[in-house]
Amino acid sequence: MKVEDMLLKGRMFIAVSLLASGISCAFAADALPITVSPPAIQAGAWVLMDYTTGQILTAGNEHQQRNPASLTKLMTGYVVDRAIDSRKITPDDMVTVGHDAWAKGNPVFDGSSLMFLKPGDRLTVRDLSRGLIVDSGNDACVALADYVAGGQPQFVQLMNGYVQKLGLKDTHFETVHGLDAPGQHSSAYDLAVLSRAIIHGEPDFYHMYSEKSLTWNGITQQNRNGLLWDKTMNVDGLKTGHTSGAGFNLIASAVDGERRLIAVVMGAESAKGREEQARKLLHWGQQNFDTVQILHSGKQVGSERIWYGDKEQIRLGTDQDFWLALPKAEVPNIKAKYVLDAKELDAPIAAHQRVGEIQLYDRDKVVAHWPLVTLESVNKGGIFSRFSDWLHHSA
Repeated sequence: MKVEDMLLKGRMFIAVSLLASGISCAFAADALPITVSPPAIQAGAWVLMDYTTGQILTAGNEHQQRNPASLTKLMTGYVVDRAIDSRKITPDDMVTVGHDAWAKGNPVFDGSSLMFLKPGDRLTVRDLSRGLIVDSGNDACVALADYVAGGQPQFVQLMNGYVQKLGLKDTHFETVHGLDAPGQHSSAYDLAVLSRAIIHGEPDFYHMYSEKSLTWNGITQQNRNGLLWDKTMNVDGLKTGHTSGAGFNLIASAVDGERRLIAVVMGAESAKGREEQARKLLHWGQQNFDTVQILHSGKQVGSERIWYGDKEQIRLGTDQDFWLALPKAEVPNIKAKYVLDAKELDAPIAAHQRVGEIQLYDRDKVVAHWPLVTLESVNKGGIFSRFSDWLHHSA
């Protein structure tokens, strides 16, 4: 069938409604072209991601392989959380700290971030996770690696296994803590994807990323993410990182109403500079974009005549939720239209069967498309109704 013929069957409907509540992780079929001028960012690489859709709103050198430094600990925490989810361990398990997690006499840990654990200390997986997240404790990473996997090399294997599962093509880990190591690298894009997975999958642990301080054994340390104190925005995570090879790194996630953005800054010139650049990205995204729900699962977008069935009309829609991050100026220009794959629909037909396509338009340009499905089944009609349809159809 020609496209022109299909368009004759189309029905237009307003598709966009502002995000009201809840978070869906459904991906839009195609990203809307971004027409808003992005801010100038002073860093080696950066990404601003819309959390709900996973869309990249602006980026620079986003796939460049760089030293992640302590941003590596995001994957360390992710692996620990996966072990909890699989019930291999629990947050309340008691861990006995080994000698390899002790900083004393260990040149690898010289001058690095520590929870200040000692051999023989006993504390829970939850407390070690807080030490990893809030204190950025390299010793906490080692203690967790030993407990979860039996050693650091085995734990690194788990980390790289999840690199594959998450599709992080720019990433490879060599350590559990992120101190400089040959062959260890990630990218701003991959770290945004990992951060999104952490926020989505770990509601019971994610709140730790917003804790401003942690006291352990009488030692109080402040979270190094200075944006947690910024009263102009609601930042609730995620992580900082710094080594001489990496520069200053920061991943910050901010909530604005029901919307969430994730900013990744790698290779900034200073601790204050990484905060300024992340703040600039987050403010720009909040001011210029809305996250909108395009389609609602199970919601009718139209109905069509169906022939030879026990009903004359069949309800059509989508069986998934779809969201897009849109420039605010473009929201009034968004419309949707559906077109059928065939000139007519004949019974019997099952529910959730594809019968056409929903097309999203920005003015006159198609920017996304999804399957149009039946929202109900229609059985074959009786002999008299089918004969009546045949007469009408043949007329």
